[in-house]
Amino acid sequence: MRIVIVGYGRVGSRTARIVAEEGHETVVVDNDLDRVERARSDGLDAIHGDGADESVLVDAGIETADAIGAFTPDLNVNFAACMVGTHHGCRTVLRIDEDYREDIYEKYAEDVDEIIYPERLGAAGAKTAMLGGDFNVVADLAENLQLTVLEITEGSPAVGKRMSELDLPESARIYAHGREREPLTIPLPGTELEVGDEVAVITEASRADEVRRRLLPATA
Repeated sequence: MRIVIVGYGRVGSRTARIVAEEGHETVVVDNDLDRVERARSDGLDAIHGDGADESVLVDAGIETADAIGAFTPDLNVNFAACMVGTHHGCRTVLRIDEDYREDIYEKYAEDVDEIIYPERLGAAGAKTAMLGGDFNVVADLAENLQLTVLEITEGSPAVGKRMSELDLPESARIYAHGREREPLTIPLPGTELEVGDEVAVITEASRADEVRRRLLPATA
């Protein structure tokens, strides 16, 4: 895949290095020249400029990119970058701080594919460490895994099938399920999937596209 990362701070730099190590063509955009130089010293292609500016993103290859991750601390920049990505047919991932109100979250969630909260992920790691778990093991594992939530839409080959009947790669597991507009809960083997359901899937990163093909309509 070709991926554009906007923002080379703590979240963007770690994400960019992971996806690049997995073999994806990765380009970084940042308006801080020092961060651009750091990205280049890390072996990444990097563009100096405003991630909210479409011309800068075009220079970064957004027209042929598969996905854009907007990870700066500025929500407006992140959203603008994602809207440019949407215009060019990219999958969009937007960073948002956890202290934003629910109505703000809902406003942005409607227009992007995924929203991430770095604070929430960090808190999960801190809790694991304080309770005696080794979060480094989880973090290392997570570099090879992909977690995603998919909506079962009309035309999906999964509609009408029970959880136990789903044909997924051996490494993939559905770890949560929810009916339309309901919270996700632990899935039951006999639960039959309906249009509008959401499923949370964990899989090896290399098998993520295959999982999508098996759960989403052919045109998705």
